[in-house]
Amino acid sequence: MPSINQIIAGELNASTEQVTAAVQLLDDGATVPFIARYRKEVTGGLDDTQLRHLEQRLSYLRELEDRRQTILNSISEQGKLTDELKADILAADTKTRLEDLYLPYKPKRRTKGQIAIEAGLEPLALSLLNNPELNPEQEALAYLNAEHQINDSKAALDGARYILMERFAEEAGLLEKLRSYLWQSALLRAQVIQGKEVEGAKFSDYFDHQEPIAKVPSHRTLAMLRGRNEGFLALSLQVEQTGDVHPCEQMIASYFALSFRGRPADKWLQSVVNWTWKIKLSLQMETELIGRLRDAAETEAIRVFASNLKDLLMAAPAGMKATMGLDPGIRTGVKVAVVDETGKVVAVHTVYPFEPKRQYDQAIEILYALCEQFKVGLISIGNGTASRETDRLVADMLHRHPTCKAQKVVVSEAGASVYSASELAALEFPQLDVSLRGAVSIARRLQDPLAELVKIEPKAIGVGQYQHDVSQNQLAHNLDTVVEDCVNAVGVDVNTASVPLLTRVSGLNKTLAQNIVTYRDENGAFGDRRELLKVARLGPKAYEQSAGFLRIHAGKNPLDASAVHPEAYPVVEKIIGKLGKPVSELMGNSSLLKSLKPADYTDEHFGIPTVTDILQELDKPGRDPRPEFKTATFREGVEELKDLKPDMILEGVVTNVTNFGAFVDIGVHQDGLVHISALTNRYISDPRDVVKAGDIVKVKVVEVDIPRKRIALTMRLDDEVAKGKAAHPKTSHEQPHKPGSRHHHHHGKPAADSGNNAFAAAFANAKRNK
Repeated sequence: MPSINQIIAGELNASTEQVTAAVQLLDDGATVPFIARYRKEVTGGLDDTQLRHLEQRLSYLRELEDRRQTILNSISEQGKLTDELKADILAADTKTRLEDLYLPYKPKRRTKGQIAIEAGLEPLALSLLNNPELNPEQEALAYLNAEHQINDSKAALDGARYILMERFAEEAGLLEKLRSYLWQSALLRAQVIQGKEVEGAKFSDYFDHQEPIAKVPSHRTLAMLRGRNEGFLALSLQVEQTGDVHPCEQMIASYFALSFRGRPADKWLQSVVNWTWKIKLSLQMETELIGRLRDAAETEAIRVFASNLKDLLMAAPAGMKATMGLDPGIRTGVKVAVVDETGKVVAVHTVYPFEPKRQYDQAIEILYALCEQFKVGLISIGNGTASRETDRLVADMLHRHPTCKAQKVVVSEAGASVYSASELAALEFPQLDVSLRGAVSIARRLQDPLAELVKIEPKAIGVGQYQHDVSQNQLAHNLDTVVEDCVNAVGVDVNTASVPLLTRVSGLNKTLAQNIVTYRDENGAFGDRRELLKVARLGPKAYEQSAGFLRIHAGKNPLDASAVHPEAYPVVEKIIGKLGKPVSELMGNSSLLKSLKPADYTDEHFGIPTVTDILQELDKPGRDPRPEFKTATFREGVEELKDLKPDMILEGVVTNVTNFGAFVDIGVHQDGLVHISALTNRYISDPRDVVKAGDIVKVKVVEVDIPRKRIALTMRLDDEVAKGKAAHPKTSHEQPHKPGSRHHHHHGKPAADSGNNAFAAAFANAKRNK
């Protein structure tokens, strides 16, 4: 059997040595960002995506191995572990296959079959299975048993039927064949529950809907499951049936080599097969395969959410300029917060330009005065209720006071209210009202989206697809890894970073992050990276994992502002020794650095990959991988749904990307949908091939459905739009989910997995004689 490391190596198309090295590093406490960046020689250059897959599969396969040993021990203790069964268990490569094999031996409640065995009916069941020429009624008379209430042949035959049904339904090979057949052939059907048509109208697309189960895309799966959970839809599996016998019944009979030729016991055996499918297996298979579909849909939905979150976190920072944050509101007023270039709150206010107070001119003068007093360079406006009215207010202020050169930007306020009410915000701003904390968050997320968004629980940021319908533990884990990867890709200024931001740095946790901030507050700014070792509980291991991602600007050593790890400083010293130039003249000197050969500076610790990274980092020290800051301009006069007209071309910001298209904020308080078929003129299977969250795009209005608050948009601006006609049919371009590979273990004779008991012998005998 291949080892866990060999299995993962095959999946990654890497060598077993690479995987073994990475596993050892993970087991020793190294993080994925650290391994990907600073241990390329050790892992042969495995990147962060490969390492995340490795980490996930390592956990699954180790759990699988633990379960395998538990099952082997359990069956062995029962005295039923044959060589053949052991080989099958050792070869099982999924948890499903493993549980199938364990099913006959798993301790369970007393079943009707077990009660029948206790009543002495097992020999009757086996004799009829083994010899269909026997007459069931006559044979049953020999097994009457008043003590067990077997008073007639019917009771005896019913008991014998339960024995065979349960044994049939526990055959691992049969379960796998049925599962594979249904996944390939069955249709998932959704139907409205009678009487729920009006109440469940939002699920009307699925009131009478069916499609191949293996091809249902993630978003439709989750929509139908939500409809079922809310009591509006019933889901079932349908299989095309040509004759009187269900295809799965035919498979059961074939698996056990049963043929019905009119012999005395054939009708009874046929009823065993019929009951096995209808009573024991059909519902089980339906539940299992819909569960499999749900798992695949959840995995895909989480992947989509993670991708969108990464795009949002890696959005361009506007820069550390004095910024005014405006949290719009009508009746409750517009909350105002001004933060300086370091993000520190320097002023808060509330203005009431709208109903009922209508202090419009007064609001303009207050905003202008704050801008002048604090030299505001950016005005960040939340995109919630009253956003466009507030945007117009700021535009009027800038028009009336041309000396104010601040740039206004509408930003997503997703998660701001969650942050405002959080314990973290209360600790950070104990004196501020909750709504004013939201304005601070809106200001800061324009300055540096990553630094501010890390304070919010990732799933509260709301860039997902059915995020409340998926496994919350899995979602939280995956989103946490995205945040970790983003923070470490950008790097963190250790002298300005908040506790939440530092917590996400490789090798650090909440306690160490708090200790860093406490040390900073007590001793002033860190002068160099080595000083981090003076922080309480921050030992050599945490220092090794974190130091390369922590930046110190204007410190004692220029390298501390770069991504060069302190352990690699000797390489830089070797370079400056050979060149005879100080490091300050080396950093940013592209022509000189490009003339150097990495091989000239390698040693037993640092190979060509690390030296190459060092030279690139010296060329652009502390380079931010995020894009340049740009903003969208919403069209004047287009502020509500009723202002939209077909053929209108608008600029907007992509807020969310799903499998079926992209949602775009065009400034009317309701995002419009660009269906996957309307994103581009070429065929694509993933909308992310064309757009990502945060992109600024031009769109054309196709259709506006005011009652349902739906806007259909297209990015194919040359398309002609027929008024009132949607540009995207419901399913024509939606791509099916591609399920993973299926494993078929039994192509020949089914294994007798029931041990060396009489039943297994009867199976073998039956197969020889039929």
